[in-house]
Amino acid sequence: MAGTEIGIEPGTRRPLHARFGRRARIWSWVSYDWGSSAFASVIVTFVFATYLTGTVAAKDGAISGPTALSISTAVAGAIIALTAPIMGQRADGGGLRRSLGMWTAVVIAATAAMFAIRPEPSYLVAGLVLLGIGTVATEFGNVSYYAMLKQVSEDEDMGRISGLGWAMGYTGSIFLLLFAYFGFIAKGNWFGVPATDGLGVRIVCLLVAVWYLVFAIPVLLAVPDPHAGPRPTRTGVIASYRRLIGDVRDLWHADPDAVRFLIASAIYRDGLAAVFTFGAVLAVSVYGMPASAVLLFGVAANIVAAVGAGAGGLLEDRLGARPVILGCIIGLVGSATVLLFVHGLGLFWVFGLALCLFVGPAQSSSRSMMARMAPAERQGQMFGLYTTSGRAVSFLSPALFALFAGVTHQDRWGIVAIILVLAVGALLLLQVPAAKGRSGAVLARTASLDDDR
Repeated sequence: MAGTEIGIEPGTRRPLHARFGRRARIWSWVSYDWGSSAFASVIVTFVFATYLTGTVAAKDGAISGPTALSISTAVAGAIIALTAPIMGQRADGGGLRRSLGMWTAVVIAATAAMFAIRPEPSYLVAGLVLLGIGTVATEFGNVSYYAMLKQVSEDEDMGRISGLGWAMGYTGSIFLLLFAYFGFIAKGNWFGVPATDGLGVRIVCLLVAVWYLVFAIPVLLAVPDPHAGPRPTRTGVIASYRRLIGDVRDLWHADPDAVRFLIASAIYRDGLAAVFTFGAVLAVSVYGMPASAVLLFGVAANIVAAVGAGAGGLLEDRLGARPVILGCIIGLVGSATVLLFVHGLGLFWVFGLALCLFVGPAQSSSRSMMARMAPAERQGQMFGLYTTSGRAVSFLSPALFALFAGVTHQDRWGIVAIILVLAVGALLLLQVPAAKGRSGAVLARTASLDDDR
């Protein structure tokens, strides 16, 4: 149960986390979502990555900036896919909080070091290495962070708390992105930072590092590790892989539904990611959105996704995770189908934002459904598998998008790829019993209604 003080002998001094109440622990956990989202939105998506490819990279180099970035991203993704379950397994053995603190420190250090990347081609490799290190460490940190959800939530409010965290992540990224752009990067920015030497972007990297640090501290102080007994002995890397293979085999025999959920969620989560990956591209190339309005649409999209995540969490605690996820996928497929046939920027704003409304709760409920299904002593490893399975199929939507758009010579038909991936994921999710994503309170209410009948 969240908030339980474990392993405290009478007469001993209480550990620091035991001095925080349940509400404080919840907000401490949510604070990490608020702070860590800055790396994905500011560093990876909108600011530093575009600075590397558009300003640092040589215009006439052997490979283009975007190509170099794609290679770096692919290498980072491969590292994550191959090692995330092992890192989760080792976090279970050494403490989730300790693991989260270590990987958070790596992300912050790599982000702060990005200040040194000047707008000269000789800095490109160093910038890509730092971006790759930060990306890998962020994913490893999330494995432990997601696994700590059970430490701050009760069975009956896990969806609400997960949704709150996801909503805070979207909101925090919006806030910092706008502050970074208007404060340091835009022409005539608030702080008068000159546009020379990439100084605005480089200062923003320091800003993100400080932001991440400030909002990561609460969870490291207030949320305890879940272990009630002696932690298992940590093993070497080779032995960890042997253990992983055995655990996956045992998991299939003991709980095949968990494996089915990992496969289903990997597929539909790739479709969810594609909504944001290709949304801006489609807005400009298909529906005629001016480039200057893309940032505004991005802000609106994140706001809508945050609202959806919060509302979806409330629904999840009443209905269960699977109905929320399936309902969101139906909404996504319906909105995407409409977009496939309509024209005009106004309709894109309506149905494009409708897509974003459903993305947030689907992501949040997937996280809490995994937390409900994972054994308490193996949360880290299960979320490592959750991360790895997602990475393993992350090529699916981009490849199908390229196929449909390439064959028809129209970017619009790439939307079909997103629809197909989401639909396949939903069909596979139907093979997982609804009870797997429901709290004990929801199950009890359902049983009571059945008895009344």
